[in-house]
Amino acid sequence: MKRPRTSRQAKQTADVQRLIKLSNALSSSSSRLEDDFWDIRLVEEVNQHLANSQQNAEAAKIAEDTLMAALEPLYQETSPAYGALVSTIETCVEARPALVDTVIREGKTATAITDALMIAIPLLAWSRFPIPSGKIQPAQLSALRLQLQVHVLATGTTLSLCDQLWSPDQLPQTYVETAQLANQLTRAALQDKDVQMATTTINESIQFLSDSRYIVGAIAAPQGAALFRWQQTEDALEETPLESATNAWTSSTNQAIQSILRTLLPACAVELQPVRAYHAALLSTDRASRPWSICATIAYLQTAFNLLPNHLMAVVARFNGDENDEYRISLITLTGYRVIHGVVWPLLETENDDPALAAEIEGILKTAGIQEITILNQAFSMESCDDCGLPLYPDPEGNIVHIETPDEQNDKQFKHLH
Repeated sequence: MKRPRTSRQAKQTADVQRLIKLSNALSSSSSRLEDDFWDIRLVEEVNQHLANSQQNAEAAKIAEDTLMAALEPLYQETSPAYGALVSTIETCVEARPALVDTVIREGKTATAITDALMIAIPLLAWSRFPIPSGKIQPAQLSALRLQLQVHVLATGTTLSLCDQLWSPDQLPQTYVETAQLANQLTRAALQDKDVQMATTTINESIQFLSDSRYIVGAIAAPQGAALFRWQQTEDALEETPLESATNAWTSSTNQAIQSILRTLLPACAVELQPVRAYHAALLSTDRASRPWSICATIAYLQTAFNLLPNHLMAVVARFNGDENDEYRISLITLTGYRVIHGVVWPLLETENDDPALAAEIEGILKTAGIQEITILNQAFSMESCDDCGLPLYPDPEGNIVHIETPDEQNDKQFKHLH
């Protein structure tokens, strides 16, 4: 769950005030019955704004600005109502409960009531080469569908998948845009069909050494029925069906899935993540991508420059910005003490004052083989290179410096990245 994208105007209109009041009421509730009372009203309000956004571009802008203007003051106040509102918005964006659909059964028209949910299939990848994104071929989608049916989806569900492998910067960037994609996916899921995306509307991916990729889809099931396989296990309370299904899905021993990943992301090291509801998948992948980036960078230095972890040290420091805070991790040669690479560890909302984060980063570095680690006590302002815009990183003395990467043809030579 990312921080709110502040509305440019953030006008406190009557609609904004109503969203704030309902969110405060829900977060102040003292019983499940009261929760339900306020939740129904808040969901109706949010859904109305999302429905209005479908009219035209101006209506979409007004709806997005209204939602963001309600979130902004609650976030600034660190109010529990912020969590209530953002959770409600995300649910309304990705879920379509009690849809009334007309179906034909045995030549007769009938009415079906269906629940639908937008999902994401996250993948973590790293490579010395550009990490692919873009079109997924029909054969790849068919193979992926089969594995989802075997390991993830409940019996009786239907599915839609986008024929697009998304990078984070290519995903919809607003709630309204995400809701529009959810509507498109839901309509296709009711027919058990996939969605063909117009590639002209999708920007080219920004490239990093390590990054995440997403396959986005939607599941539909009869109202009240299970969507996921682990929901329909009879012994759910005695066993761990979620863990079992997740392990079967993500296991590196699943050759069918590994074959799909190799065709989607050639020349990449890949780690498949659990399938979840759309926003939960993005948040869990944000968390998982941080240790993945550290391990990927260490592996890259070993692969590209023959620099083993025991030839490196790390310096960890916190950097504070106006809106976002992060840790920056310098990887430094033990001979010459040059900062040859760096990793950014962005903080999520609930982590701003978490003192355990530095220890967590230290543990990941040690597990990856780096034993000499310095954690600086001082916090730094967000500094980047004026020429190339890349982040600057701390050295052991607390200076903020530019990365000097080894020359791939001669690891004795070092150079700036630009």
